[in-house]
Amino acid sequence: MIRPTVACLLVAALPIVVNATVLVPTDLTELTKDASAIVHGRVVDVRAAWLEGRRAIETYVTVAAATYLKGDLGASVTLRVPGGRMGAYRSFIVGAPVFNVGDEVVLFLGSQGPSVPYVLGLSQGVYRVRTDRESGRRTVIPPALISPDVDAVRLVRGDPNRPAPTLERFAADVRAILARKTGAR
Repeated sequence: MIRPTVACLLVAALPIVVNATVLVPTDLTELTKDASAIVHGRVVDVRAAWLEGRRAIETYVTVAAATYLKGDLGASVTLRVPGGRMGAYRSFIVGAPVFNVGDEVVLFLGSQGPSVPYVLGLSQGVYRVRTDRESGRRTVIPPALISPDVDAVRLVRGDPNRPAPTLERFAADVRAILARKTGAR
């Protein structure tokens, strides 16, 4: 009777490491202020690589820059995204964006020192651009969640009538946020 009790106590005393992804909701204003660069462009390469010691997989995404709304990282920028697929192995991180060659995106990028840039807020820093086949109108999906200090609009989660902003309107909103930030200093 004592041995099973001691064994249970020993197992309970072992340190257990639990990893979790915590996403703190953010809005367009916060993303704009926190980003070291904001790039609009098209994904031209997606490749996964093992991290040192084959302990995890990261995906490197190269985007051909059409325009920068903030900063300038050159004609193309390569960023890293956690997770990916290497042969039979797949690493999945909740909230991490998935990219495909040909995707048109607006990315809010962060960086720390000379390292490879990363997307702020995981998927929250990725705005996909869609072109309507009939009208040719380019919209940003999902519609930006704009904080109260930008032309406030009542948003209803899941509302199918919620209009997606055009790419031009989205860029104008980002520039307005940057102008207010600069003017506030």
